Amino acid sequence: MSSTTWSVKPFAALTPAELYAILRLRSEVFVVEQQCVFLDMDNKDQQCLHLMGWQGELLAASTRLVPPGISYELPSIGRVVSSPLVRGTGIGRELMQRSIDEVKLRWGTYDIKIGAQLYLMQFYNSLGFEQSSAIYMEDNIEHIEMIRYNSR
Repeated sequence: MSSTTWSVKPFAALTPAELYAILRLRSEVFVVEQQCVFLDMDNKDQQCLHLMGWQGELLAASTRLVPPGISYELPSIGRVVSSPLVRGTGIGRELMQRSIDEVKLRWGTYDIKIGAQLYLMQFYNSLGFEQSSAIYMEDNIEHIEMIRYNSR
């Protein structure tokens, strides 16, 4: 695996090439691979921080770090995505750990709430997230809300 260069930027600081790469990767995975037609551009990106992991010219992984009060009362990590070209290398775990660390750095010792695809529940459990809702359907995919309690 190539070494990964990580950066975090607010929306306004993203270059056109970075924004294009983020939106392309999200479309590649969420729309094409998962065969889910949905409007990815939901007017939240402009209020969020964007964590990017680059391997050379490849955007290998990305998340959207959502301030408290936008998606939930708590800060959130969303649009968690890794390139199919780097899956199985541990980059997803590193992406989430860096996202958790960045949320704590930016917004203090908040708990973190996410809306997770149900099939990833075990992965998020391994990072300290606990199921906090019943299963619900979003874009024809089973989801659950999960919280990572900072005090635990």
